[in-house]
Amino acid sequence: RGFIVLEPDTGRLTGNDSGAGRFPTTERILSEFCAISTRDGDLVGKKVLVTAGGTREAIDPVRFIGNHSSGKQGIAVAKAAHLRGAHVTLIAANIDGLNLPGIKTVNITDAESMLHAVENEFTECNILVMAAAVADAKPIKQMSEKIKKADYISIDLEETIDILKAISAKKGKQIVVGFAAETRELLASATSKLEAKNLDLIYVNDVSDGAIFGQDQTQGTILLRNGENIPVSRQSKDTLSDLLLDYALKQLG
Repeated sequence: RGFIVLEPDTGRLTGNDSGAGRFPTTERILSEFCAISTRDGDLVGKKVLVTAGGTREAIDPVRFIGNHSSGKQGIAVAKAAHLRGAHVTLIAANIDGLNLPGIKTVNITDAESMLHAVENEFTECNILVMAAAVADAKPIKQMSEKIKKADYISIDLEETIDILKAISAKKGKQIVVGFAAETRELLASATSKLEAKNLDLIYVNDVSDGAIFGQDQTQGTILLRNGENIPVSRQSKDTLSDLLLDYALKQLG
């Protein structure tokens, strides 16, 4: 009673062997301490699954179909959930240099690998926050060698798997949070996505002219299943993360 056990790190041990048994790093100790001591710990005992970044669908060994997502919003959500005491898994799509002590990180590349990673974690989670930007299409055929410029005339595409819809169809008591990046008819598009993909809430923002991508601040609207719309004034992505978790937790009950 009153004790928190910090599991050992995994890595190289005293000899050539490796595994669990290393003393935790200072960064991890501090991160775990902050998660315990800050806020009110309203997510203690909860498991939060977050996706972040942008998927890439390979055309050939050099080129790919992708998007401008930096992963900042998803990372902010993962950090916020961790600081509120949750066990957090972050599925990161093409984000370099991630170092998030106390947060389990799974690195993936494309939509298919993200789907598999989410499926592996979803049944055990309480809240899923799908902040990643998933490419909508992929080449029907991925070339094994670089396409020469003279041969680069057209590419036949097919839709990628709709991860959010596929996962939401399997949910039980989990709360699923989605995102919508739009350039017009924001609320109508977000409402349609909320209903079609069986989401509990969705955050929509205007990305006209590349706005928001890679920025530390955001503004938009949160839409709930009951039809309520909550305007979000310009604020940090950290602040928005806590707001989204607040609404998700209320619906979780």
